[in-house]
Amino acid sequence: MSEQSTLVDRTAIIEVVDAIFDTVDAKEWDAVERLFQAKVQVDFTSLAGGEPAQVTRAQLVDGWRNGLHPQKQSFHLVGHYRVEISGDIATAHVKGYAYNLLAPELGGAMWEVWGNYVIPFERTAEGWKAGGMTFNALHTRGDGSVRTHVLS
Repeated sequence: MSEQSTLVDRTAIIEVVDAIFDTVDAKEWDAVERLFQAKVQVDFTSLAGGEPAQVTRAQLVDGWRNGLHPQKQSFHLVGHYRVEISGDIATAHVKGYAYNLLAPELGGAMWEVWGNYVIPFERTAEGWKAGGMTFNALHTRGDGSVRTHVLS
């Protein structure tokens, strides 16, 4: 693989990573879903316990849709991209920060988290698609109930 094609692939993968977090924050759920493969491996155990799981991309996005409901604002910031590419398979390692803020009518509480993401990718006919996501939380601050708040 040429240096130029490696740079093109790296840029494309970084753009997908950014798009994942931008579309989640914008609550553009159909757009988020299109960024992932049909089946994804997810591991958020550093936040919620449990076990890593394989789910459909629709299940992943439905979880975010429920947890990041219209009365909860989110803001994700990622950077320090390390992208490893081997043919049609890649992995992006990024540092991340996120906050969740409840609407004033729900109390206006805020919760923040810092950590590291590992996002596997595969090249498809439609371009690079994320194959899941692992988040390793390093630090949280604020009202932890905000993270789990859902509308009844």
